[in-house]
Amino acid sequence: MALYEHVVISRQDISPQQAEALNDQIKAIIEEHGGAVAKIEYWGLRNLTYRIKKNRKGHYSLLALDAPPAAVKELERQLSINEDVLRYMTIRVEEIDLELSPILARRDREREREPRREDAY
Repeated sequence: MALYEHVVISRQDISPQQAEALNDQIKAIIEEHGGAVAKIEYWGLRNLTYRIKKNRKGHYSLLALDAPPAAVKELERQLSINEDVLRYMTIRVEEIDLELSPILARRDREREREPRREDAY
């Protein structure tokens, strides 16, 4: 099986729980076709560089997949039908990186730098 990184951007007016449910649907599709999901990262609601289908923001998710090409093709077919999905991109990679992505790692570093409210007094 081949290794992939898959990024999905969903509409801004769905809730974070609905975005997580979309990730679960993706996982179910991949596992149904004989693949596996090694990592799921929900990056949250982020600003888009330009408007996509009248949306200024989108819920971003990154998935690391170990799946046959037929499973990825079926996944992309179903995502293209889904009205909540603005964009998706699948890239084949040589190996899956199970560490935090740079986006989440930066967010964790920023949280560590911020003084806590109870520490400030």
